[in-house]
Amino acid sequence: MKSCALLLAMACLALFTQVHCESCSKPRRLAKLKLSGFDWKNCGPPDAPAVLRSLQVSPDPIAVPGNLTASASGSTTVPLVSPLPVNVTLEREVAGFWVKIPCLEELGSCHYPDACSLLDQLFPPGQDCPEPLHTYGLPCHCPFKAGTYTLPESDFHLPDADLPYWLTNGNYRAQGVLGTQDKVLGCLKVALSLHSG
Repeated sequence: MKSCALLLAMACLALFTQVHCESCSKPRRLAKLKLSGFDWKNCGPPDAPAVLRSLQVSPDPIAVPGNLTASASGSTTVPLVSPLPVNVTLEREVAGFWVKIPCLEELGSCHYPDACSLLDQLFPPGQDCPEPLHTYGLPCHCPFKAGTYTLPESDFHLPDADLPYWLTNGNYRAQGVLGTQDKVLGCLKVALSLHSG
């Protein structure tokens, strides 16, 4: 599962469901948050070493807080080691046009110099990887060996989400490019709609 493309998918989903921004003008806790129309596709060159082969999530819409069922598989033909740069472009549909959201408080359309350090923030080194990754022997830290990774259908609980002030109801799409301009390791596009009660 932990090819770079799948990491991008999980990171994008995490941005929409578990964002917390202390220095924004007070994050908002939204009631009855729903994520719908989740879609994804690879966007790297045909010879990109890291690809997402499958990703299925249900139900649609996904309620936050609530339960999510997901399965995924991906592969990488090269080891993924630190530093592992990621460029994320986040856009929101406004009046039929896609508008790029700038990088605000390290969220939005941002460059992250090392995805490995981001993983260390999510999953502290020295601790077991969270379930169900631990059960299936899936790593959550760099380096990731070349190979194929599979997450069988698994259940997750999504807790309440504190969202930044600028993340409002609407259609969003995100693109994450892993690697440098000279050497793209993988690319993933994710789209979804966000609605709150």
